[in-house]
Amino acid sequence: MAEFRLPPNSRITKGKHFPAAAASGNVRRFVVYRYDPSTGENPRMDTYEIDMDACGPMVLDALIKIKNEIDPTLTFRRSCREGICGSCAMNVDGRNTLACTAPADSIKGDVKIYPLPHMGVVKDLVPDLTNFYAQYASIKPWLQTRTPAPPDQERLQSKEDQELIDEPAACILCACCSTSCPSYWWNSDRYLGPAALLAAYRWLVDSRDEATGERLDDLEDPFRLYRCHTIMNCTNTCPKNLNPAKAIAETKKMLAERRH
Repeated sequence: MAEFRLPPNSRITKGKHFPAAAASGNVRRFVVYRYDPSTGENPRMDTYEIDMDACGPMVLDALIKIKNEIDPTLTFRRSCREGICGSCAMNVDGRNTLACTAPADSIKGDVKIYPLPHMGVVKDLVPDLTNFYAQYASIKPWLQTRTPAPPDQERLQSKEDQELIDEPAACILCACCSTSCPSYWWNSDRYLGPAALLAAYRWLVDSRDEATGERLDDLEDPFRLYRCHTIMNCTNTCPKNLNPAKAIAETKKMLAERRH
């Protein structure tokens, strides 16, 4: 189980239990982290029993059922329900993932749900991503050019060059990777983390971008880039099967080659 950043001087307590409304042979227990900073109370784990014969198969389906039919005070983010937006990223059964693509029947025993680890909690399963988004913005995630754009067409690139950015451009900024990284847990004030560094690599390998030198200069820092120790948690947990660890290694290689 990943570690969680609890509010100061607090501990997780046992919370409420909501039994299934009627007898069923397919009842699953969902144990959900609850915390409302406005109350001053300790975080707690509430238990909800869900008849899965009357619920969709994904963990997000169960959370929506809980909020709609059992406990409207439960708070979480969600949007597309298709694994595209990244809104419903959370820690399910000890693994960072998207609730909308996590089948409940793939989990043995109680389904334990926490917010993403080592982040401040806004409420319940909603992490505070303010710093995460600020780090993404700091790598200047847009095309930077000096030469004028062609007057009557787009800036073109070859199919081979385009394929270089396919994978890093598929990142949905769900934060699963960064919040699974111990280096990010301890140094998130200075280490950019896997998600931001994957985004930086996406622009470093874009043949149309003309700010490679400046981008590398910004990354050449003992903390911003080099806190990565290739633990591979980021790659193992990515719900889009991307490889942030490889992108970080390639960025380090680009810096090493530039020095020589």
